[in-house]
Amino acid sequence: MTTVRDVCRHVRSKNAGPFWVTVDLFFKDAASFDRFHDDAALGPDLFERLFGADPALVKHFPVPSLHMVKISYPRHGAQGGMVERDMHSGQQFVRILDVALDGDTRND
Repeated sequence: MTTVRDVCRHVRSKNAGPFWVTVDLFFKDAASFDRFHDDAALGPDLFERLFGADPALVKHFPVPSLHMVKISYPRHGAQGGMVERDMHSGQQFVRILDVALDGDTRND
């Protein structure tokens, strides 16, 4: 089983404004990027399951020149709201590290 942590040299999450979170996946090399950047396991359903995001609003931005993909999803409420648990979204990436990948592409 290949996981995100196996094929990425760096994974981070961060604010993308007060209403969005972005996860950046930096793949180890071009071959890993080519095989896994559009993996079905990293599709909108993952972000619905892990973060409760509306799958229709999840955005996927591959950046081939950097061997990375940026995936953004909407927050439940505005940054700094009453129920905020991670003001800067810096810990959100942890849930993605052990996601199993198989190289099948997304169909959305």
